[in-house]
Amino acid sequence: MTTTTLQTLWNASDAGHVRQRLYGVLRHAIIRLVLAPGQALSEKEIADAFEVSRQPVREAFIRLSEAGLVEVRPQRGTFVVKISPQAVYSARFVREAIEVAVAKSAAEQGLSRRGMDDLLELVERQRRTIDSGDYERFYVLDEAFHQTLSREAGHESAWRFTEEVKAHFDRVRYISVPDGTPLETLVDQHASIVAAIDARDPEAAERAVQAHLRELLTSLPRLIDRFPDLFATH
Repeated sequence: MTTTTLQTLWNASDAGHVRQRLYGVLRHAIIRLVLAPGQALSEKEIADAFEVSRQPVREAFIRLSEAGLVEVRPQRGTFVVKISPQAVYSARFVREAIEVAVAKSAAEQGLSRRGMDDLLELVERQRRTIDSGDYERFYVLDEAFHQTLSREAGHESAWRFTEEVKAHFDRVRYISVPDGTPLETLVDQHASIVAAIDARDPEAAERAVQAHLRELLTSLPRLIDRFPDLFATH
């Protein structure tokens, strides 16, 4: 399993403008728990690390605060917000509503053969990452699966909206290995979604997406008990 750091995220970013690049890197670092819930953030340290001025760092902190990922405390500093269980449940609710609609649309209208092949290939690539223990790659492919489904169904804008609301949901995924749902189960659920779409069965597609996204309802209480310091208590 690879180790992610701020520097590797920065090097991997292809955003052109330094402000967008910095915001994207810090956002991903918070979601992937490279920056831990409750951790203090230093404008100067981040500016020095990426060899940028403090102004874009300050702007990134403001955007992250607006997104509910950091908290600026007067006279104390800026801190990564702890994970709010209520925010996680709300994000899951919104995501399910959107992704059920996308999957039902795909099943009703059908996908191109290329689209179906892309989804099946992503499912198989996820299976291979389980064997190698590359959990970070697993979640990259997980994102690709849901994004590809939205795109091939003609609803890519729905995925972009989902991305904005699911940050807290995603933070939980990164602490859930190996305490959450077995990865084999998640891949099997992806396969069930694809099978329902291929069979042109909207109701089965709806059930498959619901089963997939409701796994969190079972795993989250266990994760809160196991990692109480990562979660907000109010």
